[in-house]
Amino acid sequence: MPVGGRSHIRIARPSRDLAAAERFWVEGLGLDVLWRHDAESTAPGEHALLMAGWPDADWHLELIHEPAAPVEPRPTEEDLLVIYADEEVPQDLVARLEAHGGKRVQSPNPYWNEWGVTIEDPDGYRLVLSKRGWANA
Repeated sequence: MPVGGRSHIRIARPSRDLAAAERFWVEGLGLDVLWRHDAESTAPGEHALLMAGWPDADWHLELIHEPAAPVEPRPTEEDLLVIYADEEVPQDLVARLEAHGGKRVQSPNPYWNEWGVTIEDPDGYRLVLSKRGWANA
């Protein structure tokens, strides 16, 4: 199959704490655990990972933690995962994300403050829930 619009995308990020990340992304946002691997040792190269996503989506998050050589997450204010809801962002969803380790923040880009809600995950990466819709065509 050639690379194209239906090619699956993996968004990989380091995590300090996979349990905290799982609470945010799975219990907070509502993603499913697609795959999990727990590190059975602290040997170099042995890592734990969590793949989270919606089963029908063409993307998933892969969060990784290597106990022997952890990589410190280094997100910036512009490292965004934007989900276009095409409707008002439910305040109960925002509250659930905050209750599961997220922190609502203002974006340095006023566009996202006007058209969505920005929430940092436990590792500092930003999720934007946008009330706008999006289509590439």
